Amino acid sequence: MSDHLSALEPTLDDAAQGRLSMQELASQWRDAAKQHQPSLPPRYLDVLDRVLSQLESSALFTEESCSFSQADMLGALRDWLHKARALGAH
Repeated sequence: MSDHLSALEPTLDDAAQGRLSMQELASQWRDAAKQHQPSLPPRYLDVLDRVLSQLESSALFTEESCSFSQADMLGALRDWLHKARALGAH
């Protein structure tokens, strides 16, 4: 699973730079989570789904009118990724 987790990290930079939409980012992360669902604790999947849902919601609005900062959500995904790797879920 480490290859799949490693493959997710560049998507964060791509999204931050506008090369990947928030919807595309969420789709890629959800697909990766589905492929490796048994390897991750259920609470990690719940947190991931919550963050991705917030990220998708934030994409519907301008940064100023949304209660979720896309930069903060991308940071939360980066933290999630590092914690999932540390779990040995790879």
